[in-house]
Amino acid sequence: MRRRRFRSPAWASTLTWKAAVFLTAMCCTLAALLGVLVHTAVTRQTVSHAREKALDRLEVVTDAYEAGEPLPRGSGIDPPGLPAPLRALAADGERGTMVADGPHRPGDPDGRSGPAMWAAGPADGRALATWTDYSHSARTIAGLDRAIIGSSLLAIAATLVVGLFAVGRVTRRLHQTARVARRISAGDLDARVDDPRTARPVRGQDEVAIVSGALDTMASSLQRRLQTEQRFTADVAHELRTPLTGLSAAAELLPPGRPAELVRDRVRAMRALTEDLLEISRLDARTEQVDLAVHDLAPVVERVVRASGTETGVRVDGPARVETDRRRLERVIGNLVANAHRHGAGPVVVEVSGAVVSVRDHGAGFPAYLLEGGPQRFRTDGAGKGHGLGLTIAVGQAAVIGARLEFVNPSDGGALARLTLPEYVHLDEEDSAGNTGEQGAGTAE
Repeated sequence: MRRRRFRSPAWASTLTWKAAVFLTAMCCTLAALLGVLVHTAVTRQTVSHAREKALDRLEVVTDAYEAGEPLPRGSGIDPPGLPAPLRALAADGERGTMVADGPHRPGDPDGRSGPAMWAAGPADGRALATWTDYSHSARTIAGLDRAIIGSSLLAIAATLVVGLFAVGRVTRRLHQTARVARRISAGDLDARVDDPRTARPVRGQDEVAIVSGALDTMASSLQRRLQTEQRFTADVAHELRTPLTGLSAAAELLPPGRPAELVRDRVRAMRALTEDLLEISRLDARTEQVDLAVHDLAPVVERVVRASGTETGVRVDGPARVETDRRRLERVIGNLVANAHRHGAGPVVVEVSGAVVSVRDHGAGFPAYLLEGGPQRFRTDGAGKGHGLGLTIAVGQAAVIGARLEFVNPSDGGALARLTLPEYVHLDEEDSAGNTGEQGAGTAE
């Protein structure tokens, strides 16, 4: 059985989350390092001061012992509670200090008097010891530790909030740049980031502003280039119209015969190509106006198939009414049918299923480049079989009427073009009954 690999959630891969983890880790590490250093330094100083005080007291006690005077309070010979290591050190004739529990005090329920600083030295083979209260110093160190922990947590929280705020501003600008890039890739060449940091060249720019400025520059350059190409295409098509009109009229005056038929055929092909170029230039300029109306889809499809003059089967499975521009819809379906006969193989079948129109042939299928990136102008797999403009126009007109056009190769062979139209929604029965399906429902760009 194959084990499923753990997948981290999507938010864990964001820059904000990574910055939060990094800042938290760095703050914790820095706080722990500073805390240890401060704790060590203060503890060493406190213990050193208490040790000096205990040794000074041991000097006084030793002088009293040698003079035969009574020993001061808090000292004695082999007192109970003297730590064993310190007792052994005094037995060896050396002096030393040690922090340990103090001697037992009568009435102390725990049997201990709290921490004490012991000092011991040799006295006739025994241990002369004295002790001082160390509880105040211990409480001071414990309070310092609590203060270090509290201040560290506060500093971590403050740093995290400020850091996330700063990172959030950067990520918001990055998301804005990404949204503009997606709009440009979708065809909105007027989209710009317009980062305020790029408006003034003398102002310092960070990396995000540099990327935003580069994206805006790229979009402007791309827009100018595309507009130049669109104007060139439209100008060429317009300029070709006049000589082609005269050439068409001259071709009609030629005497009947094979040469005249060839000339007329080439002139018709040139005129069709010119009209296609004009239509593409209008689609690229996005100046098309749609005339929306409600239509029964099946009769429209049947009319297009009859007008094509081809042997194309029509199947209707669940008729529907759609709100669309009939002229543009007929153009799309006509181009799909013509492409199926020109580049595919029979039988060619057009199926209407609800608001979906499918055009299916049984040829070699669509080429790989078309399935991956859509149709491309002046590119076909078969030389001399077209200019690649028919499907390009179909895609453009489908976008204008708000339809979705998809190209797939079915598993059993052939090519399938699927056009999904916006289905007409009946708001109420009275309106539905009174609408003949041929009246314009309005216009939109």
